[in-house]
Amino acid sequence: MGEFIIKMPDVGEGVAEAELVEWHVKAGDPVREDMVIAAVMTDKATVEIPSPVSGTVIWLAGEIGDRIAVKAPLVRIETVSDVGEATPAQILQAPAAAPAKLEAARPGPVAPPAPAPAAAPAEKPLAAPSVRLFARENGVDLRQVQGTGPAGRVLREDVEQFLSQGAAPATLKNGFARKTSTEEIKLTGLRRRIAEKMVLSTSRIPHITYVEEVDMTALEELRATMNRDRRSSHPKLTVLPFLMRALVKAISEQPEVNATFDDDAGIITRHGAVHIGIATQTPAGLTVPVVRHAEARGIWDCAAEMNRLAEAARSGTATRDELSGSTITISSLGALGGIVSTPVINHPEVAIIGVNKIATRPVWDGAQFVPRKMMNLSSSFDHRIIDGWDAATFVQRIRTLLETPALIFIEG
Repeated sequence: MGEFIIKMPDVGEGVAEAELVEWHVKAGDPVREDMVIAAVMTDKATVEIPSPVSGTVIWLAGEIGDRIAVKAPLVRIETVSDVGEATPAQILQAPAAAPAKLEAARPGPVAPPAPAPAAAPAEKPLAAPSVRLFARENGVDLRQVQGTGPAGRVLREDVEQFLSQGAAPATLKNGFARKTSTEEIKLTGLRRRIAEKMVLSTSRIPHITYVEEVDMTALEELRATMNRDRRSSHPKLTVLPFLMRALVKAISEQPEVNATFDDDAGIITRHGAVHIGIATQTPAGLTVPVVRHAEARGIWDCAAEMNRLAEAARSGTATRDELSGSTITISSLGALGGIVSTPVINHPEVAIIGVNKIATRPVWDGAQFVPRKMMNLSSSFDHRIIDGWDAATFVQRIRTLLETPALIFIEG
């Protein structure tokens, strides 16, 4: 008998440690070669770690949420022969290792040579966090679902197939009985990253939030016409591509808004490129994919790239480069946008534009009240860098462009 040591791999990004976000095994469990045994996260990317050998797990490095140093022992496996230890490179090159992806990734429909047998009721099935959430929301016990992914991993498609076959979900109790249970949930993975980012932003940045209403009637008429007459290859337009182009024009007049601030070094960097972050909700939490060089994109190009990135973020296939490097951010909750919001700046940027919902309101035109489609912009600025007057001037310029949308298309 021998002992094989799997070390924490260097998953790139220049970090010295990674966070454990998922264990698929426990001490005493048998493992097969290429079976996924853990998932670790750094920044917003998650990497699954497979076992290069078969054997029995005899030791695990820590619990979910712990941070483990790169190259530190992660798992010890007892094997039939003395095979030593796996280097980080060997781990990342193993066939079952997934490319870097979001924790919320929905595994793609990878078909193995033959479906793995369904997990026995006593076993913990392999599944991504997003799949576990989907199953829980639909009352499905994953132990009853046959996984078709690598190493018997349960995919979202497996749960959907299970439901389509008329399988009865777990019975939920109804009525007015008292509930005394509590649940403690450790903050891990992407949710912990979001919490840390919010603390960093609100503790370091003195926010000033400016709210202005915008008459969107003309833009909505233009948008409806463009969508009706669009080419089949063009995506359907929302308000955001117009706002992105309006931002580009407003930034050309006030470049100090398109900046990042290194508050440790006391250096402001104004960016010529307009890289717009689009706050996007995913099953695991909020991410910010980045539409790069919006200054060089037209309306249709902005829309297409925004749609591509949003889908990548929600499916968990967005790369690290696609989730970093923004110079200004747009936050929109669509129909749930409410009347007013106080968006938190995406550190180290100095501005964020919040989009509230469009609603028909009565507006006085000087002689009578007329129905107009109105929308509020709730925008926050770093008050260390942007004065209130400059913030108001910037938002008013955006308002003018949106209320007279032809200006968005005029060059110069």
